[in-house]
Amino acid sequence: MKDTLETNLPNDDKKLEETKTPEITPENPITENIDPVKENATPEEPPHAAAGKPNKDEIIAKLGELIGKAEEATRNEVDSLKQTYYKIRRGEIEELKSAFIKEGGEEKDFVAPEDESENKLKELLSQYKEKRATILAEEERQKGANHALKLQLIDRLKDLTESQDDFNKLYNEFKEIQQRWKEIKAVPQEVATELWRNYQTYCEKFYDIIKINNQFRDYDFKKNLELKTALCETVEKLEDEPDVVSAFHQLQKLHQQWREIGPVAREYRDEIWERFKVASTVINKRHQQHFEELKGKEQDNLASKTAICEEIESIDFGKLLTFRDWEEKNKEIIALQEQWKTIGFAPKKYNIKIFERFRAACDNYFKKKSEFYKGIKEEMEKNLELKKALCEKAEALKESQDWKNTTEIMIALQKEWKTIGPVARKHSDAVWKRFIAACDHYFEQKNKNVSSQKTVEQENLVAKKEIIEKIKSIDETLSHDEALTQLKSLMAEWGSIGFVPFRDKDKIYKEYHTTVDSQFDRLNIDKNDRRMQSFKENLSDIASSEHGKGRLYNERDRLMRIYERMKNELQTYENNMGFLSISSKGGGGLLKDMERKIDKLKEEMELIVKKIDAIDENLE
Repeated sequence: MKDTLETNLPNDDKKLEETKTPEITPENPITENIDPVKENATPEEPPHAAAGKPNKDEIIAKLGELIGKAEEATRNEVDSLKQTYYKIRRGEIEELKSAFIKEGGEEKDFVAPEDESENKLKELLSQYKEKRATILAEEERQKGANHALKLQLIDRLKDLTESQDDFNKLYNEFKEIQQRWKEIKAVPQEVATELWRNYQTYCEKFYDIIKINNQFRDYDFKKNLELKTALCETVEKLEDEPDVVSAFHQLQKLHQQWREIGPVAREYRDEIWERFKVASTVINKRHQQHFEELKGKEQDNLASKTAICEEIESIDFGKLLTFRDWEEKNKEIIALQEQWKTIGFAPKKYNIKIFERFRAACDNYFKKKSEFYKGIKEEMEKNLELKKALCEKAEALKESQDWKNTTEIMIALQKEWKTIGPVARKHSDAVWKRFIAACDHYFEQKNKNVSSQKTVEQENLVAKKEIIEKIKSIDETLSHDEALTQLKSLMAEWGSIGFVPFRDKDKIYKEYHTTVDSQFDRLNIDKNDRRMQSFKENLSDIASSEHGKGRLYNERDRLMRIYERMKNELQTYENNMGFLSISSKGGGGLLKDMERKIDKLKEEMELIVKKIDAIDENLE
């Protein structure tokens, strides 16, 4: 199973869509029904969020209420409820997973339980989608009907401009047509401009061509001028609105109001329209610039998201060989996922593609991780069996009193334990405590026994000090041979004495060898003879120890390997001698140096032969 962070990655929301602002002209002040962000805008926080964090049941209940009045509900409200629900759901899954791990479960084995409320949520969202589709279809049908009604009103308006009836009757009918025109709302986008232009043309024609009472006409023109002047002032104040998108939407409503206001006196028409147009252009340019900035930001976001994808895709899985490696890399992946969430939208045509690339890279990583853990699980089970076997061996030896051999075995078991790989965390502590308990028990018993040996070691220390004093006091009047015989006798006696306390071992040993060397110097004993004498002492110790014969064979093999290596080295030197001559440049110095090395090698080889002979004597 993939990690939670992998399976619950959030889908990118739909980004804002840029809508080009239509060119404003006297005949076409602004395109009707423009809504550049509509349902693709970032969802605002719904009113219910301010009252406190809702639970899932409250979210579903609220969603049911919105669906009951789908014609009034906005997509922002529905999307906000959906996002809030899944945020709560992810939190529940994280808590369940944490509890599962605390109870001893493995993170990769966790499976989130099915939530019935999620099925209810999906069902309600499906119902909302169907209702919205029905509502939109009805709106389109109504727009078509409105178009037909407005065409009828234009025909009636056209008839008024050609009628010779009483003015009062014509004027009343004209006002009725205006009122009816205002009551009829949206029409299809593609016919809105042309429809409004025709209506405006016949309205103006009605005022210009029909010889109506100047008092009524001037009054209407004056009222219309006041209303349009107020609209201009309102639009000009929108320049200070910090929310560019909100200002643009307000501008659409003001343009709709402008259309609904009748004409003004001919001498003011161009002036008032130019003022309204200039103020509108400022708002439209700010809106256009806002989306251009968004577009640039989206390109930066695309570059950042691409870099994250490339970083995950470039992971060298061949270097992830241990749990620690994977855990460290897992932290990096989670950090990249968190970083992804902070980056905004990419351009619309790349937004889905880059998210699919990111998701595929994450999926591949977690797939590789799952394969690693699956493969390592079998190895950990084998390691557990090996460690249990070591526990059994340690437990079988913990009561042993063969301190020397058992200690070596126990140390070997501890070293072998270190070579065995890890086991599952739920077994790790238990098997380790079992093993260390057996080892600790044995060494505690051994320490108790060792304390009884300290008295003997102290006695040995006193005896060895006495021998050192005897060596120091060898009579200098004795002949060379008598003095050497007495020295060797004392050295043999030294070797027959057992161990001394560990803390005194180095000190007494150093004092002994210093004393012996001083006697060797006085008797002019050759250096190699001294080394040979020390070697023979060591051989005696080895031969009398546990497994002494095996240790002698090992020492003999080691000396034979050294001898063969020196023999090959000697042959190399002798061969090189043939390439040098005294007459050659620097040849004399090299020859002398090589001759010294050859003599030294031969001397060392003779000593090794003597050591091997001494070992053979002890093996017989």
